[in-house]
Amino acid sequence: MKRHCLNLFLALSMTAALLTGCGSEAQNTADTDAISFEAVDMDGNTVTEEVFTQSKLTMVNVWATTCNPCLSEMPDLGKLADEYDPADFQIIGIVSDVMEGADQTSLDEVEGLISETGADYTHLLLNESLYYALLTDVSAVPTTFFIDDSGTVLRSVLGAKEKADWEELIDGLLAEQ
Repeated sequence: MKRHCLNLFLALSMTAALLTGCGSEAQNTADTDAISFEAVDMDGNTVTEEVFTQSKLTMVNVWATTCNPCLSEMPDLGKLADEYDPADFQIIGIVSDVMEGADQTSLDEVEGLISETGADYTHLLLNESLYYALLTDVSAVPTTFFIDDSGTVLRSVLGAKEKADWEELIDGLLAEQ
């Protein structure tokens, strides 16, 4: 019961905090500490920070099922995921308003949105480990983090962007790697 209450509190707190800034203007910041977490993806697989070693650069896009700017940019993110060599670049989504262990109706809604938007890349469900590793300073969605293959956050961006803007940022960060 105590764990259920904590999960409910985390979900409600994150949803309220994240949705207050849905669609805000983009901002850039960086955090140089490597992150560590364990989460579950939409297929029920355990994912840890080791996922970052699979590509030189990982784009982590934090989104919500009720955030229109989030959903609007997801088709472009799906295209970006397909266009880059996976050894160089990958995208991971974090569903900020659906907790790990959510009911099947919520999971079906997320799957439907992923399918509708063509965002066919790994999506993680929110849990305590992921929240404390990466999301404690997230104030709105979408928020996007760029993380290198050692797990260091290189940059964070608040707000949605057009595909060409993401490409420019990705190409610049890859050139620095």
